[in-house]
Amino acid sequence: MTLSADLDHLLTRYAELLVRIGVNLQPGGKLLLSAPLEAAAVVRKVASAAWDAGAVEVDVRFSDPHLARLRIDQAPVAALGYAPDWAMTERLHMIADGYSFVSLVGEDHAIMQGANPDRVAQYAKTRGLVNKPISEKMMAFEAAWSLGAFAFQGWADKVYPDLRAAERVPALWKDIFAVTRADQPDPVAAWEAHIGQLGAVRDYLNTRHFAAVHFKDAAGDTDLMVGLADGHIWGGAEDRTASGIRVVPNMPTDEVFTAPHRERVDGVAVASKPLVVRGEVVEGIRVRFAGGQVVEASASKGEATFLKLLDTDEGARHLGEVALVSASAPVAATGRLFYNTLFDENAASHIALGRAYELNLSADRAQSGGNDSLIHVDWMIGTPTMQVDGVTADGRREVLMRGGEWVMKAR
Repeated sequence: MTLSADLDHLLTRYAELLVRIGVNLQPGGKLLLSAPLEAAAVVRKVASAAWDAGAVEVDVRFSDPHLARLRIDQAPVAALGYAPDWAMTERLHMIADGYSFVSLVGEDHAIMQGANPDRVAQYAKTRGLVNKPISEKMMAFEAAWSLGAFAFQGWADKVYPDLRAAERVPALWKDIFAVTRADQPDPVAAWEAHIGQLGAVRDYLNTRHFAAVHFKDAAGDTDLMVGLADGHIWGGAEDRTASGIRVVPNMPTDEVFTAPHRERVDGVAVASKPLVVRGEVVEGIRVRFAGGQVVEASASKGEATFLKLLDTDEGARHLGEVALVSASAPVAATGRLFYNTLFDENAASHIALGRAYELNLSADRAQSGGNDSLIHVDWMIGTPTMQVDGVTADGRREVLMRGGEWVMKAR
């Protein structure tokens, strides 16, 4: 990838944000950087930023999604259920040794198109089992971690089909820089201001102690009462590691989120955007909950994949997250569907099937009603006509959002 002078400059600033705001790497720190092969040029930028921040070690792990497809298509069945123990052990040792973790993500849906959904599900479940102890520690912020993105042709072709092929990757980079504030005169100052504003919304919600949040789409079919875990905690904008380091796990981020009670979700949720899961685009999701569990589910495209996701384990049919996002957030303002959860979840309010995050629970998972699962899959339900109310234990309501926008933020 040959970089223009302007792109090179913006990539340098973007890499600095991932290192200094994302994981807040300290002098003497160690970094594990994970990315697909196509992201090599961006990886070098992040590594350079880490060295500049005083890192004593930068370990890079490249992956190739084409190899994952070959495994799913050609490997014996036993290979789909195999993962070496040392892979988990090594990552756990790195967490204990104080490493920070930056991952660069992108989407090329063509790679998994036509793959056998049963084999994909088996492979994904194996990865989930192996990664669960790691995920638990990461979501408890025993280590600093952050997700970023990189632009490449396969992803850009999906997002910008209306542009000429040569214009698509630059357009994707332009939007990445915009929604991560890398194109601002002072990106770090812009992030500090955003963290403060979003943090104020989060802190306000934590004073209200709602029993539930109610989603009602004035122009659609979503009518969903999401009961909240006992003693739930709203998160968003920033987190703190166990050692006290402030981190921003997702770049971009415009959500405030908490844990539902696994047995107190009722009603209908309709997806407002496609979901990318296990390499397939799933569209037209409609789900009905009763007593916290998915009892009916359908999709107009990719239904088999979505239903297999629900069958991953018992917890996959319950919710692990509910998140509120302004309909005018920067990702939404681009007017684009990115087919990537890191971006699309920051364009609309959403729910997530599967595991609840420890950071959203103030007590034992089972005691508070938090869900457990091998999966955690976000899908978007927010719209420009969405109404969201907070509901207290005695049934009183407080308006939180109208027309997809915050109403309570001025309080």
